[in-house]
Amino acid sequence: MSISGAAVALPGIGTALGTSGAPLQWVMNAYNLVFAAFLLVAGVTADLVGRRRVFVAGAALFAAGSLAAALAPGIVALDVARAVAGAGGAGVFASGGAILATTFEGAARTRAFAAMGSAAGLGLAAGPTLSGWLVGGLGWRATFALHAAILIAALCGAGFVAESRAPERPRMDGTGALMFVAALGALVLGAVQGPQWGWTGPAVLGLLVGGVVLLVLFVRLQARKAAPLLDLTLVRDRRFLALCLVPVVTTFGFVTLLTYLPTYLVGAGGMSAGRAGTVMLLLTGPVLVTPPVAGALATRGVSPRGLIGLSLLLFAAGDAWLTVIEPGSSPWVLAGPLLLVGLGAGLSFGINDGLAMSIVEPARAGMAAGFLNTMRLGSEAIVIAVFGAVLVSLVGTRVPSHRLAADVAAGDLGGGDHVRLAAAFTHALHVSLWGLAAVSAVGAVAVYAALAQPRARAEAPAGAPADEPAVAMAEGR
Repeated sequence: MSISGAAVALPGIGTALGTSGAPLQWVMNAYNLVFAAFLLVAGVTADLVGRRRVFVAGAALFAAGSLAAALAPGIVALDVARAVAGAGGAGVFASGGAILATTFEGAARTRAFAAMGSAAGLGLAAGPTLSGWLVGGLGWRATFALHAAILIAALCGAGFVAESRAPERPRMDGTGALMFVAALGALVLGAVQGPQWGWTGPAVLGLLVGGVVLLVLFVRLQARKAAPLLDLTLVRDRRFLALCLVPVVTTFGFVTLLTYLPTYLVGAGGMSAGRAGTVMLLLTGPVLVTPPVAGALATRGVSPRGLIGLSLLLFAAGDAWLTVIEPGSSPWVLAGPLLLVGLGAGLSFGINDGLAMSIVEPARAGMAAGFLNTMRLGSEAIVIAVFGAVLVSLVGTRVPSHRLAADVAAGDLGGGDHVRLAAAFTHALHVSLWGLAAVSAVGAVAVYAALAQPRARAEAPAGAPADEPAVAMAEGR
């Protein structure tokens, strides 16, 4: 909700605080950048000092940052508060996944992660609508106050969670942590600022090249460390790495639509914001109801590998089908492709994280959850920024100026002939959708192939319940 709903409050924030442009956008960017950069560090810290402890600290930090955002007197204070909330979100996300992975086993673990997937679906589906109601009825500050209230409620339940940590507790790799945060922060910042500063400008190129160089140095450093921040044997497991790539493909096939489709529906399609939000429920609604179904199928013997492959193929099919969209398209025309994409997201949300955590030993649960979610959040920040730049470039091939192209891609079609500009936006969206479909199809094949392995039955310790999804994976199903 903090990601999908906060954007709705931006116009009200700009009016109330007398700001616009980059400072206003950093209400979103500060949260996303810090969230993505600190996930791995938060996960490793959870393994070392205690997963419940990091969950509590993260939830408290998130609540404090959200409360500070609700009370912020100016835009700078608001941006800083959102960065604090992002750091807390990293602690909650990384330790939360590790807690579920080490608390539950077998079918119970699958159900637990399916429930978490449904919660994510609820945030995606209800976040913008609920935030819109709050902004309209109580003002933008109420949205951040609600975030704080929810996390305070979560803190009240933390006492029922058992503490767990890795049996061996080496010192934190401080150098590796600083290098990784700096590398990912540079890459995300470069991607986020690329559209504003120019992709070929020295600042953006410096950030992107510097981020890549730091990542290469980080990997070399980790290979020589006795107690690394990221154990490279984890990412050398092709099944785990394949499952970490699923959120990346999901960003292409699903999250980009979640971000940019409303802009098209309002700008080129002429819909009201409320009607566009209703249409978007066709995309987000399945994410709310499908995860438990996916979890139930997995526990009843349906191949998790097959379900993951199917989810990514649904992205490819839905994105390709959505090229039927035109200005004035009715919701009935859009229902089929949007429901397909939403079903794909719901399937992956329901089983992917639990499956990934089931093939990692408990001692590295926090590290694994941190890396998995780093791939998720990092890819969202980078892919969304790049997709926006591609959309502007494609619109620019049919309009006279880059500035006008940027306005059209942002949904402002008031700078010329509306019919002509809508046609340019439609052309750009169609080409982009074919690209998303291609990436999703290639990702589906690659992930499905990587999840296969020689038939070798995984044996649980005597008296222990079998981890059904992990056994299915071990059998190549």
